[in-house]
Amino acid sequence: MWQGGHMNISTKAIVSNSEMMKNYKACREKARYLGKLFVLKNNQPDAVLFSISEYERLSPFIEYLESLEEGDLAKVFESLPTI
Repeated sequence: MWQGGHMNISTKAIVSNSEMMKNYKACREKARYLGKLFVLKNNQPDAVLFSISEYERLSPFIEYLESLEEGDLAKVFESLPTI
């Protein structure tokens, strides 16, 4: 597992930025299969490619978080379990 900050990311779901650029179609298929794919640039998280089904699953929660004021958003994050 790659660990950076609070993220635990399976190595199966990681690709380099150059791999993404060279083999986008294969990376897109991998994201579809795994739900999401983390893209690293200089060995640091740079982007996440979500499958459309994973995005649709998370979209209501993302929209809810975007609607919150800063103080309320902090309360939501404080209430989340630590991994």
